[in-house]
Amino acid sequence: MQQADYQLIILGGGPAGLTAGMYASRAMLDVLLIEKGAIGGQVLITDWIDNWPGDVDGISGFDLVERMSAHALRFGLKTITANITSLDLKGDIKTVYLDNGETLSAQAVIICTGGSPGRLGIKDELELTGKGVSYCATCDGPFYKNQPIAVVGGGNTAIQEAVHLTKFASKVTVIHRREELRATRVVQENAFANDKIDFIFNAEVVEIRGGDNGVEQLLLKHKEGSDSILDVTGIFILIGVVPNNEILPLDYLETDEYGFIITDTEMKTKLPGVFAAGDIRSKSFRQIVTAAGEGATAELSAEHYLTNRE
Repeated sequence: MQQADYQLIILGGGPAGLTAGMYASRAMLDVLLIEKGAIGGQVLITDWIDNWPGDVDGISGFDLVERMSAHALRFGLKTITANITSLDLKGDIKTVYLDNGETLSAQAVIICTGGSPGRLGIKDELELTGKGVSYCATCDGPFYKNQPIAVVGGGNTAIQEAVHLTKFASKVTVIHRREELRATRVVQENAFANDKIDFIFNAEVVEIRGGDNGVEQLLLKHKEGSDSILDVTGIFILIGVVPNNEILPLDYLETDEYGFIITDTEMKTKLPGVFAAGDIRSKSFRQIVTAAGEGATAELSAEHYLTNRE
């Protein structure tokens, strides 16, 4: 049988990748985790996490990543920082090509490259992320009790999350650039019936204004050309998630219409020995805790694959 550099290579160092790496190194597999940037992924830009099981008082995104990394390193997980240019996942041996010309190979691969929130790309959006700018209502909604907030978007996720946010906020203003929402009729009707939700159609947020305490105002540009100011303490930008799939062989790795990888419940892709976990998967919910669970499932499936392969 053709030899490989590793039994398992994990692509991505977010919650899914770190959990898979912790499980794999604890199982004494010859495993390598490759991350192109800082370990932790999107969690690093999450100011505070209030729903991680066991952390009763909450935990910062940075501290959670530190703890998850330390847990994996305790079992000897090897990690490198490198840019991947392409992958060959078809054969029994999977090959990873790096931008420095190096190639690495493994008997199995877990793809945990994640996704990125759809952004508006406007002034101070990134600077105020975690300080009033959020991309996850489930994560951050409870921080805005009795405060006025805005939701940007008109699809099912945005409107459903706007309804969810009324449990906390004093007022939720939905801002949509079109004349009508894209959400399904039943979702729309539920939102229209909620007296804590206002709607501003045919408008876009062109600037987020904040101070020392975070977001304070939004500058809106209306379709007819006029501007207006909306006073809020938070803005939830819910215009979709973009898969980090640039390095993936999409021509033969099955994805949904948006480019997320399709797997079964055991995190198996259509390719033998190739698994996927976390936000890169095609699924309904994207949470840190679900990503971690999927990472564990993917590693256990990979471990089973490697055992039966030998």
